[in-house]
Amino acid sequence: MSVIHDTTMVPSKRELMAGWLPKQAWFEGDATPVLSVVGGFRLDDPAGEVGLEMILVLDSGSGDPVVYHVPLSYRGAALAGAEDHLLGTSEHGVLGTRWIYDAAGDPVWQEQMRALVAGKARAQHQNDSNVPDGSITVVPALQAAPADARATDTGEHPGLAVIRRPEADGSGSAGALAWVNAPWTDLEGGSVSGAVVELS
Repeated sequence: MSVIHDTTMVPSKRELMAGWLPKQAWFEGDATPVLSVVGGFRLDDPAGEVGLEMILVLDSGSGDPVVYHVPLSYRGAALAGAEDHLLGTSEHGVLGTRWIYDAAGDPVWQEQMRALVAGKARAQHQNDSNVPDGSITVVPALQAAPADARATDTGEHPGLAVIRRPEADGSGSAGALAWVNAPWTDLEGGSVSGAVVELS
């Protein structure tokens, strides 16, 4: 089980995400993001080496607020061949220098997300160590959903895709075999949920 440390990260995850998001083709803003965390969960690396966190953030920096799903992996050394997925490095108050990646390009994330979809792994609470998160559900596709462009294939494992701009009550796209639903807090302070990852 992963241990969540009550410590500092410099720069913070939000600062790294704010610098990385505008460089992505699916970013909708026209200014530096102003981010607040509105949801998320974690997965355990069985080897205990890689931190895996799915973060839902609300950007209120420009125009209409937008929710983004940013999965991150945290490593104690650089991941060879994953330079295009690197957000940056951060100094962790307990663990030292951490290399932080867009987890969609991390093979440990890919393996553990597939295990979650297959029922072989359990989602963990975003902020509490060793606490399963029962609000994260895997939904099998009973019928095709309307096609859309919200899902971005990782490119590493065809068929496993991150839904970067999740929508309340949103499902996987047409052809999806299953998707992972997660909740987040909406603008009115209520709880909504939608698909954040799909398998096709």
